[in-house]
Amino acid sequence: MTAELRLGPLPKTAMVKLTIAIPEKLRMDLDRYAELHAARWGEPIDASVLIPHMLEAFIARDRGFRKASPVKRRSGTTPGPAQ
Repeated sequence: MTAELRLGPLPKTAMVKLTIAIPEKLRMDLDRYAELHAARWGEPIDASVLIPHMLEAFIARDRGFRKASPVKRRSGTTPGPAQ
């Protein structure tokens, strides 16, 4: 039986490269999560590919961020140029 994970199948999206340093234990946890994700969805994946999707999911569920954000994400609209 495969584990139920919060992160579902990954969409194909354009990416921008960002370099970060993380503690070794976190890297091991990310590698383990990648293993579980691969087992659940049947496609091998590197942990570095999961990180942006994990961060996106975290931010989307952060109530404080949503309250402080000037852009309403639920509406599906983006602000236009200032007039």
